[in-house]
Amino acid sequence: MKYLNIFILGGTKDSTEIIKHLKNNYNTHILTTTTTEYGSKLAAEAGSDDTISRPLLKDEIIKIINNSDFDLLIDATHPFAEHITKTSISVSKICNISYIRFERPSLNFDNIDTSHIVYAKSFENAGEIISEEIPEGNILHFAGANTMEDVLKNVSTERFYPRILKVPKSIEKCEKLGIKEDHIIAMEGAASLKENMDLIEKHDASVMITKESGEIGGVIEKIDAANKKDISLIMIKRPFIKELNKKDIVSNLEELDEKIEKIIKSAETEI
Repeated sequence: MKYLNIFILGGTKDSTEIIKHLKNNYNTHILTTTTTEYGSKLAAEAGSDDTISRPLLKDEIIKIINNSDFDLLIDATHPFAEHITKTSISVSKICNISYIRFERPSLNFDNIDTSHIVYAKSFENAGEIISEEIPEGNILHFAGANTMEDVLKNVSTERFYPRILKVPKSIEKCEKLGIKEDHIIAMEGAASLKENMDLIEKHDASVMITKESGEIGGVIEKIDAANKKDISLIMIKRPFIKELNKKDIVSNLEELDEKIEKIIKSAETEI
């Protein structure tokens, strides 16, 4: 079996599943980069040989890839990590390295009650909608620390309750934005239906904000909680990345295997 040196842009549940799969089925050395210590810890536990636990600049990624002779770059970042996906596409071309974008499937809404969903084109737009249409009650922000500032351009921190990872970087962002400590909901992993309903009750919420991050991101549980508690759920649609070629996208491990096999065969042909 060909030895593969793989660079993974991670920090998601998808990326840890990919690491486990690759280590179980291929002869690999894996370097995984994440933006947090927590993400790197999970990557290492999944089997990643090396990890980097901080955001990397484009030039740093290029240097690492060129210096370590990687065979494959896998972007398994969040569907909303638009900037890093654009960066990874550019890096793959500059370094002439095989590239795969692992993107979790969008949610199929065919059999889901979407009556409480309000779509927004951005997080700033979500804040505008809340300010204009939902002026009463509190806001549960289930979309990460990096998106809080845009929402708060249009709503008060007095109403705002963000659910974040309890890591220094996220706590600092809350402090910088003037979010009170007792408004911070520190949780890890996707919340269950009951947990979401309990949070709605506890914080007297009239609206939740989330990303269309797919089933793995706990979106179904948020929709169900909004329906049962009769509150609005503002959902930000996934960004469209024009630089991303459809043929580079895989959405499950079977498709990932097919792409890797093609890459291996192509490399063997060139020898």
